[in-house]
Amino acid sequence: MINKLNWSYGIKTHWVQSMFRIILGLSLLFAGVSHLSFARAEFVAQVPHWVPLDTDFVVILSGIAEILLGAALMVIPQWKALAGWAAAIFFVLIFPGNVAQYLNEADAFGLNTNEARFIRLFFQPVLVLWALWSTGAYKAYVNRNKTK
Repeated sequence: MINKLNWSYGIKTHWVQSMFRIILGLSLLFAGVSHLSFARAEFVAQVPHWVPLDTDFVVILSGIAEILLGAALMVIPQWKALAGWAAAIFFVLIFPGNVAQYLNEADAFGLNTNEARFIRLFFQPVLVLWALWSTGAYKAYVNRNKTK
């Protein structure tokens, strides 16, 4: 099992990628803190109605996940590729919340028109690509079976 995980360690990235990784980490950290404090009601409005858990609990869990992901991206560079995959998967998993906000016409985060909510949907794939690129996660995955 350890050999299968080795691809996540030691990937080299350019300083520009590292800068974007830190920015993404700070953004996730800020979003996580906002989940747990001043923007909690805004995030509750985004939880899809079909989620079988209490919406406030979902917001708290996602906030904790964002704090952990943000911290990992910033302070554990040897695991940056693994953290990049985790962040990318997280962004995919929370995408239904953005879709729900659009479909339910829920006003949150200044998105008070269908056009604004629709445009926001196109930013989620950007976040996925940002996480994979800035951490070298995709490159690490492609090179996972190559010997050093």
